[in-house]
Amino acid sequence: MSLSETAAEHSRLHLLPQTNQLKGLMTIIRDIKTPRGDFVFYSDRVIRLLIEEGLNYLPVVDKEVTTPMGVPFHGVAFEGRICGVSIMRAGESMEQGLRDVCTSVRIGKVLIQRDERTAQAKLYYSKLPKDISDRWVLLLDPMLATGGSAIKCIEALLEAGVREERI
Repeated sequence: MSLSETAAEHSRLHLLPQTNQLKGLMTIIRDIKTPRGDFVFYSDRVIRLLIEEGLNYLPVVDKEVTTPMGVPFHGVAFEGRICGVSIMRAGESMEQGLRDVCTSVRIGKVLIQRDERTAQAKLYYSKLPKDISDRWVLLLDPMLATGGSAIKCIEALLEAGVREERI
């Protein structure tokens, strides 16, 4: 089953549009000859695209503002506040991209590692904003293999009172 077929079966799974820009960025990132500095630069671009796409799924409300020319503009405003939750260490690579597009965003941290005996993901540390249950949460984790860390993080968020549809 292809990734797009998998996404079609799961309404909450969204893929970045596979544009030529994204394909070009991914080609640079995956090239063994790409220098480290270029890898970081182009990875940051992909992260920012991913975060901006994720923001498109947050709820909005209609909002009218007046332009400097005195003309009304009918737009939207985000409904509620957001928070990023970074799975330490790899997730921290996504924090700056979130801060670049969301000023004053709160960021929580969790440390999840695989238990050597059981091979299961284990939560070792969690520092989340006190009001996280009232926020929309963007889970920052660029490393998805088995999904064990992401699942453990979601469990921690649910235990902290975050509703699943807000993650």
